[in-house]
Amino acid sequence: MITKSLGRIGVLAGGPSNEREISLRSGRAVYESLVKEGVDAVLLDVRDDNICDVVKNNMIDVAFIALHGRFGEDGTVQNMLEGLKIPYTGSGPKASNDALDKILSKAIFEDFGISTPGYVKLHKSGYRIEDCNRLGFPMVVKPHLEGSSIGLSVVRTKNELPAAVDKAFEYGEMVLVEEYIAGRELTVGILDDEPLPVIEIMTKDNLYDFKAKYIDTDTKYLVPAPLDEGIAIRVQELGKRSHHALGCRCFSRVDIMMGQSGKLFALEVNTIPGMTERSLLPKAASAIGLSFGDLCIRLIKDAINR
Repeated sequence: MITKSLGRIGVLAGGPSNEREISLRSGRAVYESLVKEGVDAVLLDVRDDNICDVVKNNMIDVAFIALHGRFGEDGTVQNMLEGLKIPYTGSGPKASNDALDKILSKAIFEDFGISTPGYVKLHKSGYRIEDCNRLGFPMVVKPHLEGSSIGLSVVRTKNELPAAVDKAFEYGEMVLVEEYIAGRELTVGILDDEPLPVIEIMTKDNLYDFKAKYIDTDTKYLVPAPLDEGIAIRVQELGKRSHHALGCRCFSRVDIMMGQSGKLFALEVNTIPGMTERSLLPKAASAIGLSFGDLCIRLIKDAINR
């Protein structure tokens, strides 16, 4: 069988980041799917101090990285696996680091002429909060190295800004304060470096934060997004350009806002997006007839072929 020729697959999940529990969900879903497909797979709960031992002791041939946030998405695990000469799914160390860093990735978008919301970066060692006023209200405040909207706030008045900045600083030394774009929230999955159908995200409070992603049952995902064909193509092209600008490989998920005037803005690129059957990349893959199990195997084959 083809699945046996893939070798022993280690699904790396957990990790030390603030997204540990979300990572474990992704890891379990991938592992169970691979086993169902007849793949020799093992689910490995990884922590930053045990990865080398865990990988060596389980004698895996390929690593399927389902680690979200720092350590898993910042190039650390990718560097370790390259040192062990073990193929792994997804982007390399540099692209992983650049994409997770929200401030760096926005600077790269600007270098490539990719529209992104205006922003101000604040450093905990010293900053002027009044510098943010030029963005206008409302504005978005978030840590520069967190995923899953952890630490994110939408600030609607000047009085709310200090508390939001303090909250974001709980997660690191730098904070991104970003122009708020009112409009439609879209996301583009990338597979084999090409865009999948666009998804529109609709939330109860018009804010796709941690609650909307993982708790609120009213959040809706429209696949494919109800867009005119020409607009959908533009969104896909922006997703692909953003993926390539950061040097990502094989797959990612690109978050995009479409303003009320129709202008598109790239927000960020997720190099290891959620990987449960309810997650957005699998939803987009399903829209082109690719099952969750087939998607996982395709990512593994890409790692092996590299």
